[in-house]
Amino acid sequence: MDRHTQVWLVILATIALLARPSQAADDPAVLKDLTAVIALQGQPCGQVVSATKQGDNDYIATCKDGSRYRVFINEGKVVVQKQ
Repeated sequence: MDRHTQVWLVILATIALLARPSQAADDPAVLKDLTAVIALQGQPCGQVVSATKQGDNDYIATCKDGSRYRVFINEGKVVVQKQ
């Protein structure tokens, strides 16, 4: 393998290791869905501005007004807990 190829392999490997996959929780569609779920549960929120994914179908949502909710599925039902 020539020197030029080795350099490119090192660069590509570094990018692959350092690149972080996009957080699904930052996806505008996910934020919109969390906003709707919280509203349907009758909780005050207004708009979800950020969310942290805890696991499959488990999020901590932060609302525009500063309130935080855990939104998750328990026994097939959506649960919204104020944090």
